[in-house]
Amino acid sequence: MRVLLDATAVPVDRGGVGRYVDELVPELDRSDVDLVLAVQRRDVAHYRALAPSARVIAAPGLVARRPLRMLWEQTGLVALAVKVRADVVHSPHYTLPVLIAPRVVDTLHDATFFSDPELHLRSKGAFFRTWIRWAVRLAGAIVVPSAATRSEIARATGTDPDRAVVAHHGVDAERFHPVDRAEIARVRATLEIGDRPYVGFLGTLEPRKNVPALIRAWVTACEGRTDPPALVLAGAKGWDQDVARALEQVPGHLVVRAPGYLPLADLPGFLAGATVLAYPSLGEGFGLPVLEAMACGATVLTSEELSLPEVGGDAVAYCGTTSGEIAAQLRVLLDDPALRRHLGTAAVERAASFTWARAAQQHLVAYRAVADRRR
Repeated sequence: MRVLLDATAVPVDRGGVGRYVDELVPELDRSDVDLVLAVQRRDVAHYRALAPSARVIAAPGLVARRPLRMLWEQTGLVALAVKVRADVVHSPHYTLPVLIAPRVVDTLHDATFFSDPELHLRSKGAFFRTWIRWAVRLAGAIVVPSAATRSEIARATGTDPDRAVVAHHGVDAERFHPVDRAEIARVRATLEIGDRPYVGFLGTLEPRKNVPALIRAWVTACEGRTDPPALVLAGAKGWDQDVARALEQVPGHLVVRAPGYLPLADLPGFLAGATVLAYPSLGEGFGLPVLEAMACGATVLTSEELSLPEVGGDAVAYCGTTSGEIAAQLRVLLDDPALRRHLGTAAVERAASFTWARAAQQHLVAYRAVADRRR
């Protein structure tokens, strides 16, 4: 079975779809599929190293510009699929080549465009809702990262939930695992918080991450403490204007840092070093930061929205999404070291069950369904 995977949507910073594709490709390369990768020119060497058995083909330079990439997807990718005689084409990020849709497996990462449209930019929400509707109607098969995403997409589009294959993301255990005190100290030194304990957050500062509520909750949870923890908001600056307003209200005696992107190598030390890793999201297609924090043995506090309980199980603490509800549970965790140790141990054990090898096997189920139907 020859599978052509279109990796041209992978961004330079490897975020989002980049992490997904980069973790999935090596597992597919180790499977029994004949893998062909269409990539941007800057990524040729990268994917040759990740998938030494695969055929890596550089797409035209024009795909570096998003509008032209999407035009190429509808024309050049179709021609490439014919040229390499692909049995299956995998489109890993919502959009798909319409002319050959019956042979396409399309990955739909997130259903919050339907469940919580106000959390997205209006133009972005309209774009992705349109493509999700096209995908569930036209694609040969659909892959989603969680049962919650599958259910919400089925509800919103009126399609059969069995139309989609659930492939939970995995965690890179070689990178995300408990680290020693020296590594935690090394990363802490880059955060400019001194010796203070800290509450951590990891993710883009966008509305659905609920960061303003977390900031207000942390301020409340710090009241009356002689040694209040710092708050470290790690991740790209998004479009949530309320974050800046919430930060302006932080009392002067408290320490808050927003270092932006942390180097990938620093993430295990950052996650493991947090007293609590707080992720009170309003909705996730999966919630990879939660899983990666669990793999590092962090005490995780997250919400029960959409897919997050599917990831966290009984190995994390849960809260509501208002600042008062977050503050109440944050206080409990800050005051109970034994509970934090228990959750950290349980988190490592649960995270070990989420592997990219298992995710790849679920993708193969979707691939085979499309290839068998075409035969």
